[in-house]
Amino acid sequence: MEKILRLGIIGCGRVAFHHAEMLKGVAGIELVAACDLIADKAKALADKAGLKAYTNYREMLKSEALDVVTLATPTGAHYDHVKDILNCHPVHVLLEKPMVLRIAHGMELNALAQARGVRIFPVYQNRFNKAVQRVKTALINGELGDVVLGTVRLRWCRPQRYYDLASWRGTFSMDGGAHVNQGIHYIDILRYLAGEIEEVHSLFAQLGAKLEAEDTGVSIVRFKNGGLGQIEITMAARPDDFEASVSIVGSKGMAVLGGICANKLETFSPAPADQAAFSEEVPMAYGISHRRVYEKIVAALRDGKPSPVAFEDGIKTIKLLHALYCSNEQRRWVRLDEEVESARLGERNEKLLSEYLIG
Repeated sequence: MEKILRLGIIGCGRVAFHHAEMLKGVAGIELVAACDLIADKAKALADKAGLKAYTNYREMLKSEALDVVTLATPTGAHYDHVKDILNCHPVHVLLEKPMVLRIAHGMELNALAQARGVRIFPVYQNRFNKAVQRVKTALINGELGDVVLGTVRLRWCRPQRYYDLASWRGTFSMDGGAHVNQGIHYIDILRYLAGEIEEVHSLFAQLGAKLEAEDTGVSIVRFKNGGLGQIEITMAARPDDFEASVSIVGSKGMAVLGGICANKLETFSPAPADQAAFSEEVPMAYGISHRRVYEKIVAALRDGKPSPVAFEDGIKTIKLLHALYCSNEQRRWVRLDEEVESARLGERNEKLLSEYLIG
């Protein structure tokens, strides 16, 4: 009988409850423990999912013989958490979005994981939505032709009270702005579908709330294949969320992904009947594809299958984020092959970071 992978969750906020739900029924892996510095948060998830609760992940790693951990702490703490985890008790790590805020941190962690004989798995779950996969297939097999135009439109509402909920929200050191926190999945889908980007030009602003980073931005992009694109993201829409879409105009047709997490195929000109067939109903913005990610992780670790998203692929989306931020900071076109890092995104703030580290 093959070994069942033992998994623990570190960080028991809202997304951790979603992970616990998505793990139900996934063969080959079992969620056994939950950890949060705030005991009541760890207990709430543990009670709901029938787990053991911890407030110190080092104790959890030592006691539970874990094979995998899911890290769902604030992004700005990921580097310190993963580095400590791998040095204490090497386990495979599933990293919620964004993986890290600094490119160099991501590369260092991946090298450390390789030295410890474990793997880091980026979470870009929406790549595995049925609608996204149908468009990907259409781009591979030529149904849509060559990419002419690729567009992201994210028009959501995040009022001041959202940013005031926690000290890390909207900060350059722990969270980033609308592109990093809310926009990353759509930016990643654009990369995944339309191909690598050659250069970008961005303009960011704070238009709906007071925060360190941006809540609104518009970027022009040029793809390596010659196509053009636009990334339009705002959290300043009022009074509700209105649109979250990725559109691909190809030389032979057009596809538009919509819904609350790219879960609906709203336009698909090569085969309009596929619009309904490849759309899914989802209960919340996290979608339902975390389950597919976990299934693929089990296949990767037990059967030697490829990672759902290769680390090197996942870090390219982080590099794109930095190019967007650098373009805004420097008021110029930025080429992706410059491998630039933003002056502010991921800057270290020991005071904020100390709220999430164990002694």
